[in-house]
Amino acid sequence: MKEKVALFCGSFNPIHLGHLILASYVMEDQGLDKVCFVPSPQNPLKKQDDLLEDQTRLNLVRLATEDNPRFEVSDEEFSLPKPSYTANTLRVLSKQHPEKDFFLIMGGDNLAVFDKWKEYQWIADNFPILVYPRPNQDLNSAIKHNNIKVVNAPLLDVSATLIRKMLREGRDVRYLLCEKVLHEIERLGLYK
Repeated sequence: MKEKVALFCGSFNPIHLGHLILASYVMEDQGLDKVCFVPSPQNPLKKQDDLLEDQTRLNLVRLATEDNPRFEVSDEEFSLPKPSYTANTLRVLSKQHPEKDFFLIMGGDNLAVFDKWKEYQWIADNFPILVYPRPNQDLNSAIKHNNIKVVNAPLLDVSATLIRKMLREGRDVRYLLCEKVLHEIERLGLYK
């Protein structure tokens, strides 16, 4: 039987407890074996104003996930052409790991613009997509597909944007980030 692995792609700028809670919840709720965090070097649909360097974000994701044996981290997108397209990542990882069935974890905000993704129809046709809703978001007008499932995950209104703003303002973020990530951000003086 193939191992069920959900890919959780994102900027993770920085990775925060909301990401970890969500990944753990979706994994347990959907009976998955693992979640693989895939930091993206360049999202074609987002501005890259204050994006940390790739290896720094990758290191923060590794620090955040290293205590959970069911969490993995992939740097695969860093070796692919930019910008990062999920379709390319899925093709490469599926070819490299035929022993795994890949799922995709996606926020409701991404589902709302999913039709703008490169080869979105191919992704939906070939991979189960597990969508977590964002607070105060209506997904009724989003794309409908048999492979797209909205997961009744906890609604956590925490974002990397908010955390970066708080860090710049010198505010306390200790309950939004795991301790190792916070220490590394402080040690390197990131997001100042």
